[in-house]
Amino acid sequence: MAQGRHSATTTRGEQLLFLTDEQLRQGIELMFFAYRGFTADPDRMLEERGYGRAHHRAIHFINRRPGLTVNELLDILRVTKQSLNRVLRQLVEDRLVASRVGREDRRQRNLYLTEAGRQLEQELSAAQRRRMRVAFSNAGPEAVHGFRQVLEQMIDPELREQVLRSLEAARP
Repeated sequence: MAQGRHSATTTRGEQLLFLTDEQLRQGIELMFFAYRGFTADPDRMLEERGYGRAHHRAIHFINRRPGLTVNELLDILRVTKQSLNRVLRQLVEDRLVASRVGREDRRQRNLYLTEAGRQLEQELSAAQRRRMRVAFSNAGPEAVHGFRQVLEQMIDPELREQVLRSLEAARP
């Protein structure tokens, strides 16, 4: 059977293996608009405080992994040390993040959210959880499962297992 043609017995899953370039372009465009919507509320809240998405990402991961080292955060975010230091300096000065000397290695700095930092993180993530909850509820459980599988497959293969293990470890 030629690619793009489907017999009556072709399953929906099999059809998805033969997406056209136009269908992929539409998926890319949908992802762009979905991401724009997903970040819109937090972006507004951050802008009011003079922060950007880099601050949001730092706050998110410090919240998920209290005691995270600066080097671990650099590895997660894949940004330059200079840009992360600028973001962290502002968050520390504004008393949203506490930077403590490492217990085992005094050269390390471990990062923690302060009470004010936890409160900001809750506000930012609450907006995103609301949007995801509505979308997932409207799409249904099969779509949620499929969406997660797609996202997992979009992670760079060499990082996928590490990211999935990290998600499991962060479960309450």
